[in-house]
Amino acid sequence: MALSLSCLSVQSATAGDLISFWDTPQHGANVFNRMPATEKLYPDLKAYNATWVRLAYDKWESDHRDFLIGNADDYQGLVQQDLNVLVNEINKAGKAGLKVVITPLSLPFMRWSQNNGRRYDGRLFEHQNNWNKAIEFWVDLASKLKDNPYIAAYNIVNEPAPEKNGGLQEHASHQEMQTWYRINQGGSRDLPLFYEKIIEAIRKVDPATPIMVDAGWYAAADSFTYWNKALSDDKVLYSFHMYEPYQATSSYNLRRKKPYQYPGLVPFANQSKVMWNADKVSEYLHSPISWAKAHGIPTNRLLAGEFGCVRKLNNCAAYLDDVIKALDTNDLHWAFYSFREDEWDGMNYELGATKAVGWDYWKAQEKGEPDPIHYQSSPLFSVIQKKL
Repeated sequence: MALSLSCLSVQSATAGDLISFWDTPQHGANVFNRMPATEKLYPDLKAYNATWVRLAYDKWESDHRDFLIGNADDYQGLVQQDLNVLVNEINKAGKAGLKVVITPLSLPFMRWSQNNGRRYDGRLFEHQNNWNKAIEFWVDLASKLKDNPYIAAYNIVNEPAPEKNGGLQEHASHQEMQTWYRINQGGSRDLPLFYEKIIEAIRKVDPATPIMVDAGWYAAADSFTYWNKALSDDKVLYSFHMYEPYQATSSYNLRRKKPYQYPGLVPFANQSKVMWNADKVSEYLHSPISWAKAHGIPTNRLLAGEFGCVRKLNNCAAYLDDVIKALDTNDLHWAFYSFREDEWDGMNYELGATKAVGWDYWKAQEKGEPDPIHYQSSPLFSVIQKKL
């Protein structure tokens, strides 16, 4: 009995230690690269004063259809060779002084669209039975990673969208969201219930590691609105992403004959013209804060898991500054998107607001070689750097 109590005490202390990382604001970056990081990436990120990295592995090469999960259509267990690569990457980041949040872009029955011919794969939320394989995957992964000292959280899945094709418009009104949820609660599109089931299963093998959950509709900041309570587990981090107004911040905007400007009038939700500026950014980002407070969730359990703007936007620096100020005013955790992305340079802020990436970057991508660019800070990146 004494031994059992001792074990419980150690287990409880470990759980407390892991979540305590998130008790004070943590600032980091997303690394969503096509291959494991170059030797300098993590040390350089740490040298900028980042404390954590949100790591996605789904672009990495595998002998199987889908990295780590083998095949999203038929999950049969973790691919050991891929798991070894992932663990090595976690250790690289950790030894550089960074904590790591593991972030799958795909789950069984939910293949990331960019690995799926640009087609949205919504099978996971079409039938509740499809949840079982996703749960099995996370139990398997947590069993393997639970003792790794560098893990700061498991981010169940990046940008889920059970509402898509399910009768709810993106950025619908609060009332419309809540009405939709009352109809769908308990069904296959019930995102909070999905998280409850998956967390319950993870906790049977890993009681300690914090778990990060993205809001619905691709982690939109206003999509926690319909969640009528906090999740049951007390080591959960609630994550949203911030690219609004997407019509202005995305690369598509630069292709317009007359790109939208920031600050400026930009379409949003069902409105053709909304003035987006520092005040609007702050107002929009207050939505998840209000929701958290209403449900007794401390703000140190809330974070912006991604935010950014295409660097060649007329005033990306002002947008980044406005978003960071809104987040920091409320002491939220955050991770900018992205750091030294080796497949797309649109939000690679070290390149600055105008610089072309160069042919060597694209040639390396074609050959499957590491990004050859030698990076350094820029006036645009300094907006982020000074807040890390």
